[in-house]
Amino acid sequence: MRLKNSIKTSFTGLKTNRSRSALTILGIVIGITAIILVVSVGQGAQDLILNQIQALGSKTIVVLPGREPSGPTDPSVIDSLFSDSLKEREMKALENKSNAPYVKNIMPIVFGAESGIYEGETFRLTMIGTSELAVEIFDLSPEEGGFFTADDIRGRTDVAVIGSKVKEELFGQSQAPGERIKIKGRNFRVIGVLPTKGQVSFFNFDETVLVPYTTAQTYVFGIKHFNRLVVEAESEEFINQTVKDIEITLRNLHNITDESKDDFFIETQADIAERVSTVTNILTLFLATIAAISLLVGGIGIMNIMLVSVTERTREIGLRKAVGATGKNILLQFLLEAVFLTATGGVIGIALGSALSFAVSVVLSQFVGLNWTFSFPFFAAFLGFLVSSLIGLVFGIYPARQASLKSPIEALRYE
Repeated sequence: MRLKNSIKTSFTGLKTNRSRSALTILGIVIGITAIILVVSVGQGAQDLILNQIQALGSKTIVVLPGREPSGPTDPSVIDSLFSDSLKEREMKALENKSNAPYVKNIMPIVFGAESGIYEGETFRLTMIGTSELAVEIFDLSPEEGGFFTADDIRGRTDVAVIGSKVKEELFGQSQAPGERIKIKGRNFRVIGVLPTKGQVSFFNFDETVLVPYTTAQTYVFGIKHFNRLVVEAESEEFINQTVKDIEITLRNLHNITDESKDDFFIETQADIAERVSTVTNILTLFLATIAAISLLVGGIGIMNIMLVSVTERTREIGLRKAVGATGKNILLQFLLEAVFLTATGGVIGIALGSALSFAVSVVLSQFVGLNWTFSFPFFAAFLGFLVSSLIGLVFGIYPARQASLKSPIEALRYE
C-alpha cells in the first residue's frame, strides 16, 4: 500500500471517531498552549524591564553603598540600604576631573516611603531627593510648572515636583502647582507635575515626589549619606574607564587596598540588563518545563486511547489483513493516526497560546498601563510543534505495533 493510501486511511479512521480524537489531543493542546503562553509572557516581561533599564541611558553608571550582594538573599542587600559610605566628599572627589576625567555629570539620590497629605487626602508615595540633573538624566521635564534649581538645593528649600499619580490622588482635577502638601510635618510647595512616566530604572515616577536632596537629607530622612550616586559618562566608549576611575578614587578615599573589602559597588546598564535577562530566562525556562509535563501526560493519554482504538477496531484490522494489507501497512496506519492527532493538537495549542498571549498584552498595556508588547515566540512554536509530533510518534509506536501483530483469523473472529 502506498503512503498516500495509508494517509487517507488514517484520516478516515480519525474522522470516524471525531469526539474521541478531540478528547485525545486535549492534553497536547493544553501543554503547548501553556508553553507558548509562558514563553511569550516571559519575553514580554523581559522586554518591559530591559526597556525601563535602558531608559536611564547607556552612558549611565550607578554607584551603590555597601558590599555587593552575591544574590537576592544575601544580607548585604539590606545592609546596602543603611550603609553611609557615599557622602558629599565622595561626590566631590568624583566630580574632580583629575580623578575621573570622563565623568560628565553626577546626581545623588536619597529615597524613602512617606505619606503625602493635602486637605484631608493622604497618599503613600516614594520621596526622592535628587538634584536638578534629574531633568536631563531621567528625562523628567514637567508637564505643568517647572523643576527645582541648584539654588533650591543650596538653600534646602521646601519645593516639590510630583508624579501624575500623586497629583491625581491628592488634587484630582484641581491645579497642583502653587499648592502645598505636607510630608513628615513639613509643607512642600508644589512647583511642577510630571507627565505619566511609569517605571524608569529604579522608580515608578508616577508615584513619587521629587525634592532637593539637601532638603530630603536634612528635614525628612535625617541622614548625611546618599542611597546611590548616578554617574553619567562623556560617552559609551568611556564607560569601562570611568568605572575603573570610580573604583580607584573611592578606594583611595576609603583607604581600601583589598578590593574584596570594598564598601561600595558599581552597576552599569549593561550589567543590570544582563542580570535581568539571566533571571527572566531561567524563570521562563522553569515555568515552561513545568508546563511541558502536561505534554508527557498527554502522550500517555494518547497511547491509552490508541490501545483502546486498536481493541475496538480488531475486526477492521482482520478484514484489512484478509484483503492483503501487511503488518507494516497496519503499523503505518495507526502510527500516522497518532502523529496526526498530536500534530493537530500542537497547531491548535500554538494558535490558542498565541491568542491568549496577545490578550494578556492588550490587557496589560490598555488597562494596567504598562508599556507591554506582544512577542510571538517563533522558536517555542516550532519546538512545540516538533515535540508534539514526536510525542505522537513515540507514544503511538506501541499501540501501532500491537495492531500490526494481530492475526487476521483471530481478528475476524473477535466480537
